[in-house]
Amino acid sequence: MIPSNYLEKVYSGYLGMNIGIRLGAPVEPTIWTYERIQNTYGEITDYVKEFKNFAADDDANGPYYFLRALYDDAVDRDVTPNDVARAWLNYAREGVGMFWWGGYGVSTEHTAFINLKNGIPAPQAGSIEQNGLIIAEQIGGQIFIDTWGLVNPGNPKKAADFGEAAAHVSHDGEGVLGARFFCAAIAQAFLTSDINEIIEAGLAQVPADSLYAQVARAVLAFHAEHPGDFRACRDMLERDWGYDKYKGVCHIIPNAGVCVLAMIYGQGDFNRTVEIATMCGWDTDCNAGNVGTVLGVAVGLEGIADKYRKPINDSIVMSGISGYLNILDIPSYAKELTILGYRLAKEPCPQELQDSFKENEIYFDFDLPGSTHNIRVSDPFYCQARHSTEKAFKGTGSLEVVFDRMVRGEKSKVFYKPFYTRDDFSDERYSPTFAPRAYSGQKVSMNIFLDQWSGNETMGIAPYVRLAKSKKELVQGYIKLVNQEWIHVEFDIPDSEGELIDEVGIVLEAYSTRKPKSLGRVFIDEFRIYGKADYSIDFSKQSMDFGCVTPFAHNHGAWSLVDGAMYLMTAEPSEAYTGSYFAQDYSVSVKINPQIGDSHLVAIRAQGAMRGYHAGFDGKDQVAIYINDFGYKKLVSTSYAWQLNKEYDLKVTAQGNTITLSINGEQVLTHTDDTWGYGMYGVSTLGVARSYYSDIRVTEI
Repeated sequence: MIPSNYLEKVYSGYLGMNIGIRLGAPVEPTIWTYERIQNTYGEITDYVKEFKNFAADDDANGPYYFLRALYDDAVDRDVTPNDVARAWLNYAREGVGMFWWGGYGVSTEHTAFINLKNGIPAPQAGSIEQNGLIIAEQIGGQIFIDTWGLVNPGNPKKAADFGEAAAHVSHDGEGVLGARFFCAAIAQAFLTSDINEIIEAGLAQVPADSLYAQVARAVLAFHAEHPGDFRACRDMLERDWGYDKYKGVCHIIPNAGVCVLAMIYGQGDFNRTVEIATMCGWDTDCNAGNVGTVLGVAVGLEGIADKYRKPINDSIVMSGISGYLNILDIPSYAKELTILGYRLAKEPCPQELQDSFKENEIYFDFDLPGSTHNIRVSDPFYCQARHSTEKAFKGTGSLEVVFDRMVRGEKSKVFYKPFYTRDDFSDERYSPTFAPRAYSGQKVSMNIFLDQWSGNETMGIAPYVRLAKSKKELVQGYIKLVNQEWIHVEFDIPDSEGELIDEVGIVLEAYSTRKPKSLGRVFIDEFRIYGKADYSIDFSKQSMDFGCVTPFAHNHGAWSLVDGAMYLMTAEPSEAYTGSYFAQDYSVSVKINPQIGDSHLVAIRAQGAMRGYHAGFDGKDQVAIYINDFGYKKLVSTSYAWQLNKEYDLKVTAQGNTITLSINGEQVLTHTDDTWGYGMYGVSTLGVARSYYSDIRVTEI
């Protein structure tokens, strides 16, 4: 039975996971030893490092992307290791992002990926038989599984089974038991906040004679004798279960001990639990993330301190192959997970919940307690943003923006960030890439309520978008707000002329003269970015970020910006993807100047590295349309005389079940196929190639 507070618990659990990851990441080994953490930071009671924006790592990527097996393959049945293995191959860029690419035979995940790529299926790809005991029992089987617990509330056995299936892609033995333990613990946390019951529910899903159970029992026994000194327990772990006892880079057993230690010594306090997990060292971000999910579900939103929640601001970024999916709004994702939970439980999902989640657009209703949906202000001296339940245009919440003593000419932007560049980050964690979640041609709408306390003129707003490269702000006409009334604001995103859009919102401006100054609040509700996009990409206005040409995610090949074009040189099949992951009917045109090679294609409706359509030049005087379904298959081809060192305008259109290829305005090939109904676009080659790509135009139909 799905609990009545399921959505809020999922939200707090997912927030808890990301808080733990962010807290533990700056002191992750190997440089940061337990002693160094203690000597440097002592008692950790807050984030030890500030980030411009936090770029997530493998601990967040895995739970997010591997769960997509429930959309791609396991739609109406229980998940299998092979389903999750297909998600590994589809959503990862080989060698970049997603997880630690530490080398075959060193990194468990890298080893499993290479095995899968070379035809060794799951669970064999992660088995002890295939990879040996050391590789199979590292920590990854435990750290990629939180969401399997979140979508199986109150069902520890089913959660553990799903987690085990997912972990078997890359791990075996004790490595899989960590997945069973934590998925069961997360599922149990929906039913009780008693940490002892939660731990016991997890242990009930692993063999009693396993090392995993033994280290957990050793910690619980030590706590019973020494309940007030977690550091003494950590000393016991070092002595009896430390890294010196287990080979490999990051074995699961010592870290399992830390996780149980943090939970039992944290005694149901979310904040103290993630702090202890971080102070104990070893795999700090993994351990704090795992226990953060458990405790986040157990205690709910009210148990998470504002000092940990506020910097998250409901946002996390990922490092998969879809730059669009990499930009994640946590309240929206909590709704998505909750809808999946109802599906797996075979219970009817409330219509209100279904209506509040829109995977193909930005829709922020601010109904979840404390939610901000990553809305920001440009000038915190004049404006402060926070969640409110005092006013709502619809539902139960809104975003409250307090403006404090502003006069004519003073202004602050209130905005959502639909795109990021390298300059938005403090470090290079896992090389994220991004595709904007707002485009020219789309509409932006919101409802705004003015509650002005002082000032001789009411406040005004102007809708705007900002361009990522030039930082130019395209400001619409000013609108005077009406005190004590909701007004509906809607505008079309103007032509960005080949640039990308990295801010969407309003400029809040005071009209009052010096006395009295403007003071009061505006409430924003029902914020949306939706509709059909129609935009271009000018490569003279792009940059190289995290090794990729914006806004693309590259998979294989050497890519760069040359003379206002995106340039590829490769000795192997390579591709680059961008655009909305959920775009359905649209056309994409690209000017291609092939320099060498027989294959120069445009991708459309691509759902990752292993799913999509590709159309274009395919050998001497030939063009073709391919389907990629975990391997390329030619659907149709025809003769077309094309040459190297000559520029062509290739246009590929997907409408309904029809794929059409046009070259220089002439339709040359068409085919019907209904395998893929939506996806990204991009460019690709099936072999050795050099090419220039320019003047991309995308139009949704």
